[in-house]
Amino acid sequence: MNLRLALFAAAAVPALASAACPALLDQKVSTLQGKPDNLCRFDGQVVLVVNTASYCGFTSQYEGLEKLYQKYQGKGLVVLGFPSNDFGKQEPGTNAEVADFCERTYKVRFPMYEKTVVTGPEANPLYKGLAEKTGEAPKWNFHKYVLDRHGQPVASFGSRVTPDDPKLVAAVEKALSER
Repeated sequence: MNLRLALFAAAAVPALASAACPALLDQKVSTLQGKPDNLCRFDGQVVLVVNTASYCGFTSQYEGLEKLYQKYQGKGLVVLGFPSNDFGKQEPGTNAEVADFCERTYKVRFPMYEKTVVTGPEANPLYKGLAEKTGEAPKWNFHKYVLDRHGQPVASFGSRVTPDDPKLVAAVEKALSER
């Protein structure tokens, strides 16, 4: 009997492990440096997801995103950057070039992932899920989604909303205050 229970428990562990991670965060991705990562590691944190571009009129928002990350990281915020060439071909470089630009120009320390498609039928699974759950797909670079500590989107902000905008900051603070 104990052997049967042990076999059942062993078989159930993988199902339990994947069930613990919210579906939106259950994504295998690669960093700009090509290292594999799983967004499940951010479960329990407030997540700000942003599609970025190096040659956009909103590119200076990197500075505000980094400040927001530094200010609230200790309280459980993580900013995740996803470079995309979807809008105006404003992210033409390689992943290495994007990484170098972010480091040199804006001293970005928050996690940045490889270039990806964020809109339309070819959008990566995270962005497809965000669009489905919020009813809003990015219309341009630097669209922002706030996810609560359970991996659920609680706010969506267009490109013109800067990282220091009181509406965005309030959404982040509210999500951070909830457990």
